[in-house]
Amino acid sequence: MVFFTVAEANAILPDVVKKFEMILAKKSSVSRAQARVESAINSSLSDFVAAKQQLNQVVTEYYLAIQTLEETGVAIKSIEQGLLDFPAKMFDDEVWLCWKYNEEKIAFWHEKDSGFINRKPLATSDKSWV
Repeated sequence: MVFFTVAEANAILPDVVKKFEMILAKKSSVSRAQARVESAINSSLSDFVAAKQQLNQVVTEYYLAIQTLEETGVAIKSIEQGLLDFPAKMFDDEVWLCWKYNEEKIAFWHEKDSGFINRKPLATSDKSWV
């Protein structure tokens, strides 16, 4: 497992944001394709099959976009809420650096067994971040 320092996580954040925005775009494409499949149910078989094939394609692209982001070592906690966590160490404890979509930088953390609601602000002068 890759552990990020606060500086490393903030350094890759622009790339992570681009990858996350690609996931959001693909998720939107899946919703549109699903709607086309649903509207094609009463259409001809060929229209339905074409719509279903398009849905299969965009679902594949959606999951590939998720995989691309996760390959960076970042954990997607909620696509809908825009929550991403970066594994980190504080002293010898494994924790999450917590980021929410549209935040300018990583400024929060939480323990591994707690979530967004329990996040705490980073003490940037704190030497405990490895």
